Amino acid sequence: MEKTRVDKWLWAVRVFKTRSLATEACGKGRVSIGETRVKASREIKAGETISVRFPPIAREYLVKQVIDKRVSAQLAANYAEETTPPERLEILKTASTRYEQRDRGVGRPTKRDRRLIDRLKDEE
Repeated sequence: MEKTRVDKWLWAVRVFKTRSLATEACGKGRVSIGETRVKASREIKAGETISVRFPPIAREYLVKQVIDKRVSAQLAANYAEETTPPERLEILKTASTRYEQRDRGVGRPTKRDRRLIDRLKDEE
């Protein structure tokens, strides 16, 4: 196989959970090759670099091989290589620290917890 649709490839290498999400991202202009935003039907070839915007950053993927069937996560590494610079990935770590993290199953904060959280935010 030499060519496949960009939405199909993004789904097959597990960038998106469903193909409809990949198609939707293409429709919203979040997927580009080079500097050009692409439609879902755009055919890709091996060696191209695809940029996908996941706010607040854009991730870049190098197409190693073309595939149109979904494969396991271990095999997906043979078809795609993430080439996103480490500086951009650091932005994700700092963005997640802005919000308070709560363990699953703990529930909503009590009034006392909320006051403590507000106090900590005001100190920053």
